[in-house]
Amino acid sequence: MDTNGGIETELKFDVDETALLPRLYDLPGVQTVAAPVTHDLQAVYFDTADLVLTAQHVTLRRRTGGDDAGWHLKLPLDAGRRREIHAPLGKHVLVFNGHSEADAVPESLAQLVRFHVRDSPLVPVARLNTERVVHALIGLGGETLAVLCDDHVQAERLTPDPATTAWREWELELVDGPDDLLDAGKSMLAASGIHLSLHASKLARALGDRFPERPDAAPRRPRSSGWAGDVLVLNLHEQYEVLRAQDPQVRQATAGSVHALRVATRRLRSVLATYHSLLDATVVPHLRSELAWLGAVLGGSRDEEVIQRRLTGHLDREPEGLLLGPIRERLGSRADTDTDAAHHALLTALNSHRYFRLLDALAALVTSPPFTAVARQEARTVVPALINKKWKKLRRAVRTATKTVPGAERDLALHEVRKRAKRLRYAAETAHPLSRKRAATVSAFAQKLQTILGNQHDSVIARERLLKRGAVDAYLRGENTFSYGRLHALEQQKAAVAESKFWQEWKNRP
Repeated sequence: MDTNGGIETELKFDVDETALLPRLYDLPGVQTVAAPVTHDLQAVYFDTADLVLTAQHVTLRRRTGGDDAGWHLKLPLDAGRRREIHAPLGKHVLVFNGHSEADAVPESLAQLVRFHVRDSPLVPVARLNTERVVHALIGLGGETLAVLCDDHVQAERLTPDPATTAWREWELELVDGPDDLLDAGKSMLAASGIHLSLHASKLARALGDRFPERPDAAPRRPRSSGWAGDVLVLNLHEQYEVLRAQDPQVRQATAGSVHALRVATRRLRSVLATYHSLLDATVVPHLRSELAWLGAVLGGSRDEEVIQRRLTGHLDREPEGLLLGPIRERLGSRADTDTDAAHHALLTALNSHRYFRLLDALAALVTSPPFTAVARQEARTVVPALINKKWKKLRRAVRTATKTVPGAERDLALHEVRKRAKRLRYAAETAHPLSRKRAATVSAFAQKLQTILGNQHDSVIARERLLKRGAVDAYLRGENTFSYGRLHALEQQKAAVAESKFWQEWKNRP
């Protein structure tokens, strides 16, 4: 990606035209204030026509002028802090309402907001011209601790309902100074009658009465005597927020993001299965089906990561004298090809209408769940009964596994046990606000089973890879297959150890 940036930490203040700058050199650690520097800045802000990004306090703009010209994407972190990501200006200019506005939004930035905008186009929504006077606050070592920007702004709202406005504001932004410098600056300005801005951003002020309200915060915490539906909604909300956080990370190929997104997808599907009686019967099957599709796409990418790491570990531990033929090169080359193909398929899915409609449906479910009468019953009655059903299904799967013969049939049966353990774990975790101790005991046990059998299942996949894509291909090339067989045997031993450990743990179930 061609993006770069950092964390923006700043405070904004509303001031009138007659306001005078305070004695900035009285702030702690400030040795001097550099001579003011003036910039003429032009910025075009982009959003969907219904201002989806603005509603989420996400800012996307194209700025010219000053020393940070380019595309800027600002993502909210916490109070006063935003992650700022940059991309360079393009060469081609768009025309909007008769004005030459900006080049198209860089794909590197568009991907980072795709979760919010889905497949809606990004269009110019506001144009700001700012005369900025920058006062740099210099520390004892000559470093810039912070800057105070004195901005005179002329703003034009482009859509909806064009309008113009003008104002003056100050921005106090940290550079290399400590966080408490902002607190000191805030106190100094307050003593002069200057207070924090009532507006979230320049864009918010430019949009005026069209600035959208931020969506509702997290749902209420469940209570034992409250609705069972509260337990469901809280868990749906939590996993939807994981999707929101991990979607852009997956698009940037951030380590661990595919796994996190896949787990959230699985949790959503599991929660819908556990609590299906609380929702309209027409809603759950479609959502679970679409989540299964997304999970399968994520699984393709994730499985390649896991198997490659597993096989690489074997190769690294093997004595060089036992690595006959180009096994490392063959496995690595095939893994790279498979990983690239899986990642391409994943990105294609994340940019599809199908994925966007799934997100729409999940968002609607969180905000307006179609509850049945069961959802309005007491949580302490409904939730334990639903978790007990998961326990029964796990025990049934284990009984089935005991009747199978070792080999492929046993592997399939244990894989089913693993899935049932995972669903029990996720179900128990939903009850944590109601019965912390019992929920923790059950979920910890189920997670232990899931981990053990996950290792056993990974061994099954690894052995299949070593045999069908390794030894067979090597034989057809006339290459030595000894090392493939040795790794296959090591994996078979790992699977046997995992299975033995599972049966021992099952005896000690709570």
